[in-house]
Amino acid sequence: MTATPATGHPASPPYPTLFSPVTVGPVRLENRVIMGSMHLGLEDRRRDAPKLAAFYAERARGGVGLIITGGFAPNRTGRLTPMAGTMRSAADVVAHRTVTHAVHAAGGRIALQLLHAGRYSYHPWSAAPERSTSPITPFTARRMSRRAVGRTVADFVRAAGLARRAGYDGVEVMGSEGYLINQFLSPRTNRRTDAWGGTPSKRRRFATEIVRRIRAAEGPDFLIVFRMSMADLVPDGQSLTETLELARELEEAGADLLNTGIGWHEARVPTIVTSVPRAAFTAFTRRVREAVTIPVAASNRINMPHTAEQVLASGQADLVTMARPFLADPDWVAKAAAGTPGRINTCIACNQACLDHTFQNRPASCLVNPRAGRETDPAFPPLPDRSLLPVAPRSRRQDTAPRRIAVVGAGPAGLAAATQAAARGLDVDLFEAGGSIGGQFRLARQIPGKEEFAETLRYFRQRIDETGVCLHLGRRATVPGLLDGGYDRILLATGVVPRTIELPGIDRPNVHAYPDVVSGRVRCGPRVAIIGAGGIGHDVAGLLTEPDPAAPQSPRSWHSQWGVDPDFTDRGGLTAADPGAPARRVHLIQRKTTRLGAGLGKTTGWVHRSALRARGVEGITGAGYVRIDDDGLHLDVDGARRVLEVDDIVVCAGQDSQRDLYDPLVAAGADVVLVGGADVAAELDAKRAIEQATRLAARL
Repeated sequence: MTATPATGHPASPPYPTLFSPVTVGPVRLENRVIMGSMHLGLEDRRRDAPKLAAFYAERARGGVGLIITGGFAPNRTGRLTPMAGTMRSAADVVAHRTVTHAVHAAGGRIALQLLHAGRYSYHPWSAAPERSTSPITPFTARRMSRRAVGRTVADFVRAAGLARRAGYDGVEVMGSEGYLINQFLSPRTNRRTDAWGGTPSKRRRFATEIVRRIRAAEGPDFLIVFRMSMADLVPDGQSLTETLELARELEEAGADLLNTGIGWHEARVPTIVTSVPRAAFTAFTRRVREAVTIPVAASNRINMPHTAEQVLASGQADLVTMARPFLADPDWVAKAAAGTPGRINTCIACNQACLDHTFQNRPASCLVNPRAGRETDPAFPPLPDRSLLPVAPRSRRQDTAPRRIAVVGAGPAGLAAATQAAARGLDVDLFEAGGSIGGQFRLARQIPGKEEFAETLRYFRQRIDETGVCLHLGRRATVPGLLDGGYDRILLATGVVPRTIELPGIDRPNVHAYPDVVSGRVRCGPRVAIIGAGGIGHDVAGLLTEPDPAAPQSPRSWHSQWGVDPDFTDRGGLTAADPGAPARRVHLIQRKTTRLGAGLGKTTGWVHRSALRARGVEGITGAGYVRIDDDGLHLDVDGARRVLEVDDIVVCAGQDSQRDLYDPLVAAGADVVLVGGADVAAELDAKRAIEQATRLAARL
């Protein structure tokens, strides 16, 4: 089979392995797609059960084979936060029936994930195999007594029984990502010498006992999934031999399916950010699949059908698990099955609205699909053409709402506003002064590791065609033209322009605005200073130090860069990192005295900082800019003068809103709205821009 992601037209039949039925324990799935566990921030209060039900039901209608919920603790101690959701009472059962009834009514299957956080709990009552503090929480976990370990096993069994009463088709036992069961499995966190530690087989006992006792209690007609750490990616993690033995023992204990988990939350190897190549960890899953006879599911950075099909057809897994792709598009499966992958709103693994929100204790959503997690919010109604597969003509509304809309600017905000408004039946003209759509996303996709941003532009190009937006490329909108167009409303999504700074020598030919460097219009010399160390400054530093920015990064080269050993020679699947020789010597400078990248994403900032450190990028904080001359960039740092002898200087000093059309249009009496960067200029702000545009379009 061949597939072309740019056009989205695969050979027929589409993805034959992905859409072949499979029997997993007591259930038959019509396809091999699992929606993996995600914590949405809707799990912790019973009154949010209808919202959670609406979220899962929409994905079930989209055709996913099996849904796995976010994690619910089997007891109070195992909660992630003090008020996190549990499955331990009759009241929990009643609340969860709202979820299971909705999913089953939509034709889906759903399993409850049971998760005990162990030393990852963010509360003072946490417990773990050993007294310890994890790097990601401030609390010290107490050592579990032998009696407490036994009670916790019983709590898992009781929780599974309650899940069955609540209507779940099964449970997933969370045994990876560094949570309690994984803590028992690894010598890194389990140095006990009793019946629950001291040897590999005793370290495995906690995991296998939970599965064995759930199977004994619930019988053969209840699905048991075990999410297993295929590679811990931390020092003193499990060895390959121990991992394979665990898989065999879990099968013997009664597990129906082994799901893939990769890396602990404290690992210094990124596992799900956009710079990780697609399907980067399937070599680990393949080894486990070869060791057992029950099905095994692959996960992590599988976001498009051709990738999933390749993983399955090559024998690396029996199923694929995707979580965030179902935030981005609830109809992922239906669109793939229809042979229209070009219609999929692809997860770009940016983490900005999902994991970043989760780790900030905020409800999760999605940058490219702000409706995710808000299915019951009137501000995010479903589009009229949601279920029309493949493409069908847009419907026309019969009401008195504004009929003709002009959108100026085809960046993320303009694209979202134009396509959402057109899908709701409005006549939309979209004006873009440049020769292609994308705005800041056109630049973002040029950054090594952000190639996925091109998928969002492919999606919007498809949406423009199917919703009937009239796109005017290479046409700069003018005040007279907009006023003469007879528009009921004008949306200015004209975006941002690079902020200029006042500095002697700033007009020298070796001083460049960041768009010229990122677009390739300017090629920098071997020594570069970057003024401004926000998100754009970090991106430019990554681009300029990338050893070969023109070559797409393969999983093999990425493994080498981050020290991942797919051959699993040493414990944890780690080896020495080899970031490669940087292409340039770069200085990254900011006025602030805070650490570089302090404002980057909570779950992605450390990746950028680590990569730049490995490439020898020098960070300079608290700098005063003095002048630029033949000697280089003159700075005042800590009260001392310093001269950076560089060939080029790139200015990444922020952005200003571009809104030249606004005041004249308002003065002429036009109905004008600012949206996106034209409204508020901020770095890497597509999340706010797309959400604002989506809300606005729903009100038109």
